[in-house]
Amino acid sequence: MTIHYAIIVAGGTGSRMGSDVPKQFMPLNGLPVMMHTLLAFQRSKCTPHLVLVLHPSMQEQWRLLCNTHHFQVQHSLVAGGESRFESVRNGLEAIRLMGGAASGALIAVHDAVRPLINPDLIDLLYAEAARTGNAALAVPSSNSVRIEQLDGSGTFSYPREKVHLMQTPQTFRATDLFQAYERPEDSTCTDDASVVEKTGIPITLVPGDACNIKITFPEDLLIAERLLTIRRSGSSPDYAQ
Repeated sequence: MTIHYAIIVAGGTGSRMGSDVPKQFMPLNGLPVMMHTLLAFQRSKCTPHLVLVLHPSMQEQWRLLCNTHHFQVQHSLVAGGESRFESVRNGLEAIRLMGGAASGALIAVHDAVRPLINPDLIDLLYAEAARTGNAALAVPSSNSVRIEQLDGSGTFSYPREKVHLMQTPQTFRATDLFQAYERPEDSTCTDDASVVEKTGIPITLVPGDACNIKITFPEDLLIAERLLTIRRSGSSPDYAQ
């Protein structure tokens, strides 16, 4: 039987939101952003073991929010690191202590501030990772693309159909993810797929979802609220409440 895990990475201080409240704690249709994220994973058919990686300075605030909202989604709370790489590695160590490093386990890594992730996509990624070893969400670029020359001398056009914008979750065979995170941190790796790719493992892309937005700026929160309203109206499946 395959055991499923999910590391929910909750970094960020809310600086780009222009708020003292960390963006993962900001209210979205009555609940903090991060609660929508955890609920989506709970509603997936795989119902993975959830590991929430959160900076120690924010953990008491999170506990208070859970009490206030009577939030009962089971999850393990793990201290975040100084970088996303360190935070994921801390999450992996928690999974190792649960016995999750065993062959056959699958681990998804997801940004806490992508609260609109579709539970069906979560299940699809686990299924694809079981088949190919890994699966990462990506959407094709809809804009024209120009690449800057490495020497800074100018730019050149690039076919947009060859460009994919990465999303999370990104799901991996546990043994591969543990091996990748045993290597030193590389600042050029900006997501888990690039960390794993550095070990020589090719990455399987799965079509992403335009609604799976990352809450970064104030307008993103407004867009997320509108998308949730549309879901509740019955125009699309009600994945988050």
